[in-house]
Amino acid sequence: MMTPGGSGRLRPLPTPMYAGYSGTASSWVAKTSVSASGKRIQREMAELNVDPPPDCSAGPKGDNLYHWIATIIGPSGTPYEGGIFFLDIIFPSDYPFKPPKLVFKTRIYHCNVDTAGDLSVDILRDSWSPALTITKVLQAIRSIFLKPEPYSPALPMIARLYLTDRDKHDEVAKEWTLRFAK
Repeated sequence: MMTPGGSGRLRPLPTPMYAGYSGTASSWVAKTSVSASGKRIQREMAELNVDPPPDCSAGPKGDNLYHWIATIIGPSGTPYEGGIFFLDIIFPSDYPFKPPKLVFKTRIYHCNVDTAGDLSVDILRDSWSPALTITKVLQAIRSIFLKPEPYSPALPMIARLYLTDRDKHDEVAKEWTLRFAK
């Protein structure tokens, strides 16, 4: 890019420090319209639409690619059977190198979900890998409906009840499902 010099000649502008610079302070343009994390999220959304996990769905909330709403139907044969559980999914800007944050918006009586809806599952903490996808995350969350992880609980009191009096635990979980998820 050239700019007029004092002598009527054109002189080159300084080399831009960042790719995408178009010459003026107000005209920074991204090299691509979607970041690498955005492209990854779009690809995962397409895969999820083609082959969703059983009893799960998810997609962007409005036009925000980094904020999704997910739905998981409580599996048959569990105290959560027939319940409709909504979750917020927030993807960090450095996804997939950092895990998404998932929060239950529907109240649930579960040892791996705290009172704020935050999950305590290894796949979203220590076991996270960039090779994982949102489909695998939804499958893992659905699996805690079938088999809770009482030895890494978010709520130790519920985990203790699950381990010591499973019938009472299941009764309370069913009541919560009827009350909050139907």
